[in-house]
Amino acid sequence: MGKSNRWQRRQAADPYVAEARRAGYRSRAAFKLTQIDDRDRFLTPGSVVVDLGAAPGGWMQVAVERLGDGGTVIGIDRLPMDSVPGATIIREDFATDEGLAALRTKIAGRPVDVVLSDMAPELSGIKVADQARAMELCELALELAREVLRPGGALVMKAFQGEGFEELLRALRAEFRSVAARKPEASRGESSEQYLVARGFSGN
Repeated sequence: MGKSNRWQRRQAADPYVAEARRAGYRSRAAFKLTQIDDRDRFLTPGSVVVDLGAAPGGWMQVAVERLGDGGTVIGIDRLPMDSVPGATIIREDFATDEGLAALRTKIAGRPVDVVLSDMAPELSGIKVADQARAMELCELALELAREVLRPGGALVMKAFQGEGFEELLRALRAEFRSVAARKPEASRGESSEQYLVARGFSGN
């Protein structure tokens, strides 16, 4: 059986895929964010939230719902996506200077309450290279958080267990009051992904 057929069978059997369609979410990944936020409560009404690697927009949909009319949601991704009512979308690669400049322009100096990142690299099949690229994306997310987060703000990002994971945890613990690793039910069991919830940014 080819990879495409295996993927189709897995999607058809996945209850979160069907539930996402019923709820109007663009991807099953929306439930990862809802489950993490149900536990940690970082998406509060009126907040300013930046979503890195936002396509196809499921996390932005959840953020808009939970922030309410007074909130601000800004998403960036190099991939095209349909507009998300209540959110601002930047079609740029966050990992480039141009993308970062565009994001800074949209933030316009406002203190950010939460930085979200569900970014993952395009997989090459070479485990060491893929892990290194995943850690690089985490480091970029942390660099942005250092720049834009208000003191006390939160960074929530996907990371993969493996080389560099413990070093990332140490870096987060040096700058945030608390750091927790979450594996939401919507995260597939065979995946090594973890979601790191870092809260209470020191602002240093």
